Amino acid sequence: MDFSEFKIVRFNCKSFPPSGFERQKYREYNLTPLEVECETTEDALSLVEDAAAVLVVAQPIPALLINNMKRCQVISRLGAGTDKIDIEAATRRGILVSNVPDFCVEEQADHAFALLLACTRKLFQQRPLFLKGHYNRARDICRPLRRMSELKLGLVGFGGSAKAMARRANGFGMKILATRNDLSKQDAFASQLKIDMVSLDELLHHCDIVSLHLPLNNTTHHLFNRSRLLSMKPGCILINTARGGIVDENALANVLREGHLAAAGLDTFQVVDVHAGHSHPPDHALLSLPNVVITPHTAAFSKESSRDVSFGGIENLIAVLSGSSPPARNIVNPDVLNTPPQ
Repeated sequence: MDFSEFKIVRFNCKSFPPSGFERQKYREYNLTPLEVECETTEDALSLVEDAAAVLVVAQPIPALLINNMKRCQVISRLGAGTDKIDIEAATRRGILVSNVPDFCVEEQADHAFALLLACTRKLFQQRPLFLKGHYNRARDICRPLRRMSELKLGLVGFGGSAKAMARRANGFGMKILATRNDLSKQDAFASQLKIDMVSLDELLHHCDIVSLHLPLNNTTHHLFNRSRLLSMKPGCILINTARGGIVDENALANVLREGHLAAAGLDTFQVVDVHAGHSHPPDHALLSLPNVVITPHTAAFSKESSRDVSFGGIENLIAVLSGSSPPARNIVNPDVLNTPPQ
């Protein structure tokens, strides 16, 4: 089959340029995507009107854009999260939405655990004191530190990245609790590592560190509001490498300032657009707190994850254009397979 006949639009080509792995797949399938960077949805409308497929990293794909897709068969997310894509609108149009859900579970767990260690050992709070020669003050802030094997880690969500995080925590001798929607579901991995599956309220009450591993949707948006943050164990540390919108970041800043939480390690944000084209210094109360460790949504990055997401995303697209389907785990809206487009 000659795939050169299909018009494919590849968004975010300046903010997230196609990798060498992605271009390797283009050559393999004789693809020549239209590579674009659009600042607004309106800029993208005419580009997708006759496109057979869309490849996207961070570009929002709202209903307005989807409803202008006259020939599109698949929106292939080069990543895992699909909170910027209107899944319901795509389903109504008969457009399959695919992703690569497991491309960076190891990287995310590495990054989350690095944030955890930075917070528990107060690494970033020691640096400015060291550079000013305040060695005794640096030592003083470390005297109350806890031994890792004495700490309880709570995993909110129990998918691939959470389980990878659990393996790392197990190596440090930590007690692990986890929660998910269906607590009755048997899980051999949880049994093997002796992970206690508990309610979210119980997890927050008992755990010294809480790490988020959830998608962002209507149910999880601001799941961690002020009330829930205050329900966490006093002195707890919050780690978020999932999605910024899961946490009310204004409330988090206040709870940290008030001293109820000890620290936060954050790789994702709602209040700061880390994908914006400008490089202006961000401005938010969270970013001025000394007990907040921050990174600009880099938890997924590695050569291996770049390979896996490029290969997976393009294979999803090729499967649809070939008249087949991607692997079931990569299909975000399986109902579209049995629903005629409206």
